[in-house]
Amino acid sequence: MPRQNRLGRIGIWTGAWSNALRGDGPVSAGTFDVAAELDALGYGTLWLGGSPAVAHATPLLEATSRITVATGILSIWEYEAADVAAQRAELERTHPGRFVLGLGVSHGHFTERYERPYAAMREYLSALDSAPDPVPAEARVLAALGPRMLALSRDRTAGAHPYLVTVEHTAQAREILGEHALLAPELKVVLDPDLDSARDTAREYLRFYLPMPNYTGNLLRLGFGEDDFRDGGSDRLVDAVFALGDADAIAERVAGFLAAGADHLAIQVVTDDPQHDLPRDAWRRLAETLPLAG
Repeated sequence: MPRQNRLGRIGIWTGAWSNALRGDGPVSAGTFDVAAELDALGYGTLWLGGSPAVAHATPLLEATSRITVATGILSIWEYEAADVAAQRAELERTHPGRFVLGLGVSHGHFTERYERPYAAMREYLSALDSAPDPVPAEARVLAALGPRMLALSRDRTAGAHPYLVTVEHTAQAREILGEHALLAPELKVVLDPDLDSARDTAREYLRFYLPMPNYTGNLLRLGFGEDDFRDGGSDRLVDAVFALGDADAIAERVAGFLAAGADHLAIQVVTDDPQHDLPRDAWRRLAETLPLAG
């Protein structure tokens, strides 16, 4: 049985909408017109980064007609499962089939409640299953990096949405997930033909993630060392977890992830301020080269 991909081939991942809706960034009359353009361009999914709430999907769903909206990811420590299930059920009634609940355990330094993350995720999924408005397995994905969480995403959800990963991780994840579960990694992109400049932009953003053990632990499993984590990341690390260059170079890197077993790629265009920018021109240029309808 082929896996059902409700995400499309290529999506857009950004924390800007979530941050704006929380009051950390501007919300103008045209903010959600950008979502409508991405829908018209043919992207498959809009990923809401930055630990969004389910409610943050509503204005994007209302501004669009076709595209899927997904949380990438909702932190299980911040939102009660019964409330999440009820809110997701309301979106399903108003926008059937267009919302995917991406869940994750986030990181220890973001919450004092962080403990036993794998067990906590299992319990959270059970709570979603037993809620008055249950969340079906096919309507949720997990931010899975390590083997146990990947196996859990295979067994209890539609699949996995790994963040800050490499082509090699994608191939390994596909082995664990098998042929039926979805694999939808995030990929950071710097659209800049000057490689030195592109690496500088990438490295500045990567600094934010390198203190987080969930990510560095996964990168150590992939063969990187502590030296790769210094000063914003080595060239080897930056080149492995980012796609750098012009639109054709980005398309080549995207093809590598798809060939390694990804069903969908969530593209995050990194600028000088990726938490607040909506890089419309970059999304337009990428739409001309990426396999949106593949």
